[in-house]
Amino acid sequence: MGFTGNGRTNDVLWDKYSLIIKGQRVFIHSGEFHTFRLPVPGLWLDILQKVKAAGFNAISVYSHMVLINPSPGVVDFNDYRALEPLYEAAKQTGIWIVLRPGPYINAETTAGGIAHWITSEVAGELRTNATDWHAAWQDYVQGVITETVPYQVTKGGPVIDNEYSQEPATHAEYFRELETVYLNSSIVVPLTANDPGEQRAWINGTGAVNIYGMDSYPQGFDCSNPGVWSPVVTNYYSYHDSVDPGQPWYFPEFQGGSFDAWGPTAPGYDQCRILTGANFENVFNLNLWASNAKLINYYMLYGGTSWGALPFPGVYTSYDYGSAIAENRELTVKYPELKRQGLFLRSSPDFYKTDWVGNSTGGIVSVSNPAAFVTLLRNPDSMASFYMARQGNSTTTDVTTFKLNVSTSAGNFAIPRSTSGITLGGRQSKIIVTDYSFGSSSKVLYSTAQVLFAGQIGGRDVLFLYGDPTSESEAALTLSGTPRIQGAGVSSVSSNGVTTVTFLPGIQGLITIWDSSEQLVLYSDTDTAGTFWSPEIPANDSVEFANYWQFGTNSSILVGGPYLVRNATITGSTLALRGDLNDSVQLTVIAPDDVKTVTWNGIPISADVTAVSNLTAQGGFVAQLKLSSTVLGFAPPALTDWRYADSLPEIRSGFSDANWTLADHTTTNIPFKPYYGDGRVLYGCDYGYCENIVLWRGHFNATENTQTVNLSINGGEAFAATVWVNDVFLNTSYGNSTNNRNILEETDDEFHFPLGSLLYGRENVITILQDNMGLNESGSIIDEERSPRGVRGFMLNTGDFGEWKVQGKVGGYTNYLDKVRGVLNEGGLYGERMGWHLPGFDTSSWALRDLSEGLPNAAAGVGFFVTTFNLSIPDGFDVPMSFVFDDTSQPYRSQLYVNGWMMGKRVSNLGPQYQFPVQQGILDYNGINTVAVALWAMEPKAVTPTLQLTIEGVYEGGVGGIETNNPPWSPKGRQ
Repeated sequence: MGFTGNGRTNDVLWDKYSLIIKGQRVFIHSGEFHTFRLPVPGLWLDILQKVKAAGFNAISVYSHMVLINPSPGVVDFNDYRALEPLYEAAKQTGIWIVLRPGPYINAETTAGGIAHWITSEVAGELRTNATDWHAAWQDYVQGVITETVPYQVTKGGPVIDNEYSQEPATHAEYFRELETVYLNSSIVVPLTANDPGEQRAWINGTGAVNIYGMDSYPQGFDCSNPGVWSPVVTNYYSYHDSVDPGQPWYFPEFQGGSFDAWGPTAPGYDQCRILTGANFENVFNLNLWASNAKLINYYMLYGGTSWGALPFPGVYTSYDYGSAIAENRELTVKYPELKRQGLFLRSSPDFYKTDWVGNSTGGIVSVSNPAAFVTLLRNPDSMASFYMARQGNSTTTDVTTFKLNVSTSAGNFAIPRSTSGITLGGRQSKIIVTDYSFGSSSKVLYSTAQVLFAGQIGGRDVLFLYGDPTSESEAALTLSGTPRIQGAGVSSVSSNGVTTVTFLPGIQGLITIWDSSEQLVLYSDTDTAGTFWSPEIPANDSVEFANYWQFGTNSSILVGGPYLVRNATITGSTLALRGDLNDSVQLTVIAPDDVKTVTWNGIPISADVTAVSNLTAQGGFVAQLKLSSTVLGFAPPALTDWRYADSLPEIRSGFSDANWTLADHTTTNIPFKPYYGDGRVLYGCDYGYCENIVLWRGHFNATENTQTVNLSINGGEAFAATVWVNDVFLNTSYGNSTNNRNILEETDDEFHFPLGSLLYGRENVITILQDNMGLNESGSIIDEERSPRGVRGFMLNTGDFGEWKVQGKVGGYTNYLDKVRGVLNEGGLYGERMGWHLPGFDTSSWALRDLSEGLPNAAAGVGFFVTTFNLSIPDGFDVPMSFVFDDTSQPYRSQLYVNGWMMGKRVSNLGPQYQFPVQQGILDYNGINTVAVALWAMEPKAVTPTLQLTIEGVYEGGVGGIETNNPPWSPKGRQ
């Protein structure tokens, strides 16, 4: 058969076209999803169902070494770090998984995912064949293997690939060592890599993988001008053909959005959603398809939240990414276009095996207007052809009309034959099909209308076409049976057994073109097509891969109207639909004609007989779905009755740091050495404090000649550090970012001691409160992940420092207290160390003080504000909520904790983020919730933050059964 494998399994093979999974040719249509950015395992099913509903058959998943391997010898796959519940949810949904365990993953996360302890404790160069680096990643990789082996496709599970990411080719021996570990294990599925550009890495030589893949982000990562496009990449096919023509063309990451940076000029994710919106998806995704790629993963499909210390310094808390599924899990304006594409792919198995024939530049394809650019892909077995059309200038907003010469089973001719031409309305692409099959035996000779669905429902062949209401389109079909309904707004002419149907401008909504006992042909405008779903009907549980398209099932139905259709089952004559509503809608169903009853979320619904009669004579169902009156009753509670306590006792007279860690190292494995001082190394990671806020206290004796101190402080892009001498505020050093420009990740400042601030002839203390914005990702500098967060220089104008003490979160990365929320959740603020952010801590003795009043006496410092509120949301509702700060620029930073989870870092003087979505499961929908804000005033002036809880939508439905796991305060170990 000419298939290739890795010699370890025949369940995943490949040829130059695509993967072959268990004998079936499969187009891997995937979206990226990071479970660690949604730390509520019960909601992973929600994301997977939304992925599947859009026609995807796979997800790509990074696992996160920092979280799973937080300290030497510790491997933790509990709670949200687990892989097993994801694998189980994928099996339940019918989704394949491409697992990408790293150890380095990039992903805009701290140290690119490399465990923080490694950045300090390992001396050898990271991501090479250094022996101590090799030893350091063994536990993590072996843990991933143990969790994954039972869920490989060979054992009835969803995992079909493992991937290593973004490694420079000079470190090939490290790749070989990684591969050897997998090859010496029970992992048998193929190994892949993604080349971050056309660098020809990992195809041949040491470290070469089974299947080569390449990243591409053609629009880049600045969403400031979302209407300005970069052109499509035109050499995808030629590059692949020159470097790896014998394998399927794989894109482990193709742009599905963009990250956004810190700074007042950062545009925010709404602008990223415009830059990479539906038009981008239509033009750039189809351009990728036109290169004959058959394994594609869109990064990201759901971005989520970089809560706690997850982010690297270049991004803020939100990792919404401008994705099709928003951070709060709502479906966005980008989702319908992906769904139209996904259902086309699922409907078009002939597309899974195509030869790249040529394009209109090379003369292989002929078009009447050179402004149009068309690439021809053809299935060599069925001769089905797919003409991929776009603007020659992919950035233009002009309207282009052209005719296309096609080769068909009925001869060669120009199409359309009855209308003026094929129209590209500005930034638009289209797929013109010829000799296209649908159902058991039906044929489309050609169609300039787009295919949404093609298949068999019940005993009938069903085709659903769509087009723009502002232009004409045309399809030539072989129709059979006696028509019972023929739609308005169309004209048709038949010749030699082929009926050419013209769809006139102005068609809005769904119309029936042909309805016989053998065929059903539907047509709608593009927007209406985006409101339709095609849930698969799974096989019974005894069938292996019962929920997987092509494997357990090839049956599906059409459902129009609801906000989301999660799944469908047929038992006897009853069709059970489950999904979500956000408004009352008309439900339209095309199902097997032996379905007599339809239920929605378990409730039978009554059909509209008149409406059904206008749709089809068999298998149709139309009804009104109405929202429950309960929906109208939701209102967010006000956040009032705040309690306040000072969280910076470290600057008070008499504070003892005797129990803090003595910072006395004189050597470090971090390659970025101190600038000046007395030889001591003051890097937080060297003392176990790699995450979030760290405090330093430097002791010294002062004389009348002691006037200044110089401090070089490194915290990463957009950090800050505030400095006191004794209880006197000196100044704040500000890092910077203006949309990833003017980056300042460390400062070197001179601080002057005010008159009266020093105790002459006695001990004085410099206190430094600094934020660690995460460790850098890999870059052009070797071992950039080993960021020197801390104090890189310290010097009095006269005299020397005595002891330096350091304090981060309780226990550091080896003995941190909160094993559920994990190593990245807390920092070293006094309130964090005492557990004030945790539910159940008693604040009744604290002062009543509203958050908007800021700190007492307009002082610089840190205060904790805590309040509680109650939610009572009944089962069967999904209610996305956000905590929203004031959208102002003030000199404050704040950390937002919800039921003990650090769900947001607000930097008011930089921005842009002030709205922080928080998911059910962290929020207790039926109980008391605790919200805490650690407010850091960076200047001695009044700051007036506000915070409110908002409801962003109410959806009747959801996945249900979401559990909370918010361990309460305990005095054990709290300092």
